[in-house]
Amino acid sequence: MQKEERIFLSPPHMSGNEQFYIKEAFRSNWIAPLGSNVDGFERELAHYNGVKQVEVFNSGTAAIHLALRLLDVRSGDTVFCSSLTFVASVNPILYQGGTPVLIDSEADTWNMSPQALVRALEDAQKQGKLPKAIIVVHLYGQSAQMDELLAIGDAYGIPIVEDAAESLGSTYKGRKSGTLGKFGIFSFNGNKIITTSGGGALLSNDEKALDKATFIATQARDPATHYQHSEIGYNYRMSNILSGIGRAQLEVLDLRVAQRRAVFTTYDEALRNIPGVAFQPELAGTKSNRWLTALTVDPEQTEITPQEIIEHMTEANIEVRPVWKPMHLQPLFEDVPYYPHEVGNSVSDQLFEQGICLPSGTNMSDADQQRVIKRFKELLTPKKLVLNGTL
Repeated sequence: MQKEERIFLSPPHMSGNEQFYIKEAFRSNWIAPLGSNVDGFERELAHYNGVKQVEVFNSGTAAIHLALRLLDVRSGDTVFCSSLTFVASVNPILYQGGTPVLIDSEADTWNMSPQALVRALEDAQKQGKLPKAIIVVHLYGQSAQMDELLAIGDAYGIPIVEDAAESLGSTYKGRKSGTLGKFGIFSFNGNKIITTSGGGALLSNDEKALDKATFIATQARDPATHYQHSEIGYNYRMSNILSGIGRAQLEVLDLRVAQRRAVFTTYDEALRNIPGVAFQPELAGTKSNRWLTALTVDPEQTEITPQEIIEHMTEANIEVRPVWKPMHLQPLFEDVPYYPHEVGNSVSDQLFEQGICLPSGTNMSDADQQRVIKRFKELLTPKKLVLNGTL
């Protein structure tokens, strides 16, 4: 029997207006990483997020790296970072020769635990080695507890970088995600809520700092008629063509947020009453873009493990992924310090063991989503009910 068409986790969704901006780049012959699309995308991102300046680069990872350069992270320095995240949040610390200190999540948002952060900073202060920065990740579109985290950072004089790679369009108490810390970053990777195929952005109200970031990102070329360089630079700028794709995508961002939230609501209404199933919470006063619908499955109640669900869904040609494997469990970071939410209670370990992400694309049809729901329910139907002929 022929397999049903594959349902992807989070595929790109074009608006239809991308070709207009791409053709303009070709018409004007601004194919290099300069031009009206770059300028326009940066200006429009700044306006949308209510910040003074945005600079666009070739990845969100590059944007984090540049933020750490601006904060003068050097060899031997420490940087605190959320542990439950993708490796791109942490790798830039290594680029700068720094050492990550990994901070656990808390249950209300799945993001950085304020109480774990306090313990880590208390220890760092006793050791006379406070971090140069704190990288807070907003997981799957849900903002972290920023009031608490910012207050802690301010008390110790430590700037916060918001890794909002997954939370473009989300809000925290009326402010856009990524705009509350010293620097914020976005990702426009192919699976994000809007995409430039690959790309990222750095945003801040510190215009002088962002001008410096752009200088570093264009090979740190000194203002001279010849090619002169006094410090290390990178080739990190986004191209004019990709920026054109981003401009068209940004035009439909609010629609994409509404669509992702509708996908989440459909899953929530269909599955929330299944014993052992719990969706990622939405903190009061926040609005998540619900980039991915993430949930936990307790095997003791469902009689099936998350890994078994993923395997069965894969057999049905449905892409389902586990929650990120925490960085403190990764071989690359096995020797770095880690602070759990509570001593003996690592929330991110539990989320990794029980968490899965369901297909959440905004171009997924209603029929496809119902197919996911039907298969999920079949897998979680208690075996004893089937054996008794109840269902």
